[in-house]
Amino acid sequence: MVIPIHDSNPVRRTPVVTYLLILLNIGIFLVSPVSGLSGGGGADRVCRQQAFFREYAAIPRELTSNHQLSEPTPTGDLARAPDGRIGCLVGRPSYDKAPALSVLFAMFLHGGWLHLLGNMLFLFVFGNNVEDRFGRLRYLLFYLACGYIATYAFSFAYANDTTTLVGASGAIAGVLGAYLVMFPRARVVSLVPFFFFIPLRLPAWLVLGSWFLLQYLYFRGAGLTGGAGVAYFAHVAGFVAGLLIAVAFGRARRRPPPSYSWA
Repeated sequence: MVIPIHDSNPVRRTPVVTYLLILLNIGIFLVSPVSGLSGGGGADRVCRQQAFFREYAAIPRELTSNHQLSEPTPTGDLARAPDGRIGCLVGRPSYDKAPALSVLFAMFLHGGWLHLLGNMLFLFVFGNNVEDRFGRLRYLLFYLACGYIATYAFSFAYANDTTTLVGASGAIAGVLGAYLVMFPRARVVSLVPFFFFIPLRLPAWLVLGSWFLLQYLYFRGAGLTGGAGVAYFAHVAGFVAGLLIAVAFGRARRRPPPSYSWA
């Protein structure tokens, strides 16, 4: 897959919301157990990560039933079995979780440094222009809506799944879909893998179209192997949602103002 690093598409105003979203994602990641900066390591860190995600991440079965899972979950502490093996202590949840609100939390959580940096790169390159076209408040609502649509679409497709979903990928996929509609001919400087990475200026329709096609093929399992544990269907759903919203927004802007006649 090509890696976009810059687009030749100037904006009229500072993309404040895009920058704030990036800072929020980075800040929350740094204070989470996943970053590894809060101390501890090995099995202790794994247990804290599992407990953290079970409490704050989105879980398909919880979203489709609108009820928190009652089964035992990791508490974040280590336990030693009689045979000497060490594992994560489990128990009944000590928290009350609102499934619908967990979707919002999950949009600002990431599973690792590569997950975070990859998402933020795409948001940095493409988010500013979409924000410029939508306007700041509409862009923020659009971003959150795409994240919700992507997460719920995945959850209803895999209704009994209890895997934790984290990441801004669904919302950012919506941004990519909107960018494709709004700026299909914009030039995007991208690193293309060919023995080594070669920087090329490619049209946005090619960069984003190939990204979407790859996500769809990974989702369909068409002889390709993507990253393990990646919710590709959420990427597909978010991208389509962003594309359709951008089309509707463009049509609304082109609609002539109503005319009035006075008797």
